[in-house]
Amino acid sequence: MGRRIAARVGQAIVVLWVVATLAFVLIHAAPGDPFGFDAPNMTPAVRAQQRAQFGYDKPLPTQYARWLTSAARGDFGYSLSLHEHVRDAIADALPRTLLLMGVAIVASFALGIALALFQVRFRETRRARWAGNVALLFYSVPDFWLALVMLLLFAYWIPILPAGHPVDPVMHQYMGPLAAALDHVTHLILPALTLTLLTTAGVSRFQRSELLDVLPLDFVRTARAKGLDERSVLRRHVLRNALIPTITLFGLALPALLGGSVFVEKIFSWQGMGWITVNAIGTRDYPLVLAGVMVGTVLVVVGSLVADLAYAVVDPRLRVG
Repeated sequence: MGRRIAARVGQAIVVLWVVATLAFVLIHAAPGDPFGFDAPNMTPAVRAQQRAQFGYDKPLPTQYARWLTSAARGDFGYSLSLHEHVRDAIADALPRTLLLMGVAIVASFALGIALALFQVRFRETRRARWAGNVALLFYSVPDFWLALVMLLLFAYWIPILPAGHPVDPVMHQYMGPLAAALDHVTHLILPALTLTLLTTAGVSRFQRSELLDVLPLDFVRTARAKGLDERSVLRRHVLRNALIPTITLFGLALPALLGGSVFVEKIFSWQGMGWITVNAIGTRDYPLVLAGVMVGTVLVVVGSLVADLAYAVVDPRLRVG
């Protein structure tokens, strides 16, 4: 197992380098530069001075070598749009995105698997069909549209939850520990609930299909012949053998939710990685965009590695060493 993990880490380093190189070349090939948006208020001399100060006047291979060397040391440069070092911006935004994604992933997979078990246990009944139709409805809804509906419904029509921001921008600093924690939770509910509803639908439909594929197998009939009730058969035998494809989906959910959280964070003003990356793209903030791409790539690699390790936990036949 140790050799397998070491091999995956080596592959991850190669993947990170390839993605970083492609992102660097593509973003510099696009028209414009980080100073283009201030061009009406900036003289050519000042613009040339700014380009020289941040190294944008150097040839592209020189810029790439300097950026790659600095990134390998954990220094992603200076954000011209946020006016701070990129690592400081990531250190501030990444925990918010990980919190939002973590809550959404745990809740959506727990609810999705439970919903799939319900649909399979009561298959061919009206309530199972209704559950499937509701899941299909949420699966078909665009993420930005659902976020807008949730915002309109629970922040304006029925104003029981805050409309945006990770915390109250005015009063949070004056709150006690308990009130501050409650403020965090209430601001988290709407964006996390939006991502959970979107992901739960896909997980439930995928897991239901896998459960139905396992149901006709011989060991399931043997379990029923031994006198086990249907609930025990589904949970102890069918579900465990149908979880492996879902684990793959779990690994892919990390980067998928990062992409989905871009719209959700933007709509709810949740100042995480998606929010700052979208703003960085609009202002041609090269260092911040590249750092956002690297964070997304790391999540893909970590999700794949977590899925590989979870395979061995669920299915002993796949354990190595």
